[in-house]
Amino acid sequence: MISPALLKEFRVVLGHENVLTDMADLVTYSYDAAVLEPVVPAIALRPVSGKALSQVVRLCNENRLPLTVRGAGTNLSGGTIPSPEGVVVLTNALNKILEINPEDMYAVVQPGVVTAQLAASVEAQGLFYPPDPGSQAVSTIGGNVAENAGGLRGLKYGVTRDYVMKLEFFDVNGEPVITGSKTVKCATGYNLAGLLVGSEGTLGVFNEITLKLIPPPASQKAMFAVFDHIDKASETVAAIIANRIVPATLEFLDNFTIRAVEDFSRAGLPVDAAALLLIEVDGHPAQVEEDAAKVESLCRKMGATSIRVAKDAAERDKVWEARRSALSALAKLKPTVVLEDATVPRSKIPDMVRAMQNISRKFDILIGTFGHAGDGNLHPTILTDRRDKAEWQRVESAIDAIFDKALALGGTLSGEHGIGTAKSHYLEKETGKATIVYSRRIKAALDPNNILNPGKIIGY
Repeated sequence: MISPALLKEFRVVLGHENVLTDMADLVTYSYDAAVLEPVVPAIALRPVSGKALSQVVRLCNENRLPLTVRGAGTNLSGGTIPSPEGVVVLTNALNKILEINPEDMYAVVQPGVVTAQLAASVEAQGLFYPPDPGSQAVSTIGGNVAENAGGLRGLKYGVTRDYVMKLEFFDVNGEPVITGSKTVKCATGYNLAGLLVGSEGTLGVFNEITLKLIPPPASQKAMFAVFDHIDKASETVAAIIANRIVPATLEFLDNFTIRAVEDFSRAGLPVDAAALLLIEVDGHPAQVEEDAAKVESLCRKMGATSIRVAKDAAERDKVWEARRSALSALAKLKPTVVLEDATVPRSKIPDMVRAMQNISRKFDILIGTFGHAGDGNLHPTILTDRRDKAEWQRVESAIDAIFDKALALGGTLSGEHGIGTAKSHYLEKETGKATIVYSRRIKAALDPNNILNPGKIIGY
């Protein structure tokens, strides 16, 4: 419970308007995009400065109040679902781009900056921030760092972790901790940034984030290859990578997803295709032409029935916008959508795609499969109605089967969505018990009162 004295103190620190206690407000912050039960927090706080954020963290720790930081709430693994009687700290007022440095190619941002806003601001200065999660139009940089978000360009350009140069965050006492540097190289102290990226808010609260920027590619070419059998498409993915070609993006859509996306976006996708590969190569113009020719040749050799190359930027953008709408398109079809991101070594993509089909048949459930096939990160999307108890039991069994298969193929539980609470009970299968115990020791040392997003990842 929030005592009257503490409530008054929060209002002094934040201002009355930034302390939310009405149930209508609090319900908004009780859930994220994962299919999990909502938890209504006791209070939501909206700091407008780093100093206020520091004081909020300190007060929560002193009063043993569980604290969950929330950006846009697009998390897909329960990472932003608060604790009962806990505090939600909103970052939407900490939304300033503090610096874009073209000479040294970095940006400094507050955690509430929207990903797409940063990308556009950087692009306006002739630079490029590659991480592009599907939720980039609304997701925030703080959330991206907390989850180590990926995206369509992860195959060639990597994920959020690869662009974090420096972090300024608050420890559980509200004290500022600085790790990393604005320099290209930094070997000063422990790599705390490496520990905090992907920690899902369990080890610290971000205040300022410095991100690496790169020059944009000089040229791009996008295409989609049509296949009459899903195996041919998945095997083509493995063949492209095996031939040492690294596209900027290499996306896979099965027929179910193609039809849903086309109905949603009217982008001109071939609805009779068994599968599509959406491919983009970029870089120096000569290299782009060479790589594009190699990719086309490989696709035809592997059984593509047709290949369509985007004739201009507008057509290219239309196709990629359609791909980004896949989850929204599928979500229209059933009341409940479960989006997973089990990831396998790239050579195992054909095995994983076949496994999805078998699991769908075995448990008699609808699964639309799409995703970043080029880096092994598929998104099997289960369409169901959670109110149908019998079907929901089959869904849970199917999810178990998906994770078991991914691990059996040498893969991982999550390529980019994180563990949160949704996958924490699977973690020991991948890492072993000693790893979880080790992680809990770190958590206990840094957060002895266990207030920082408790229960996430390691269930502590």
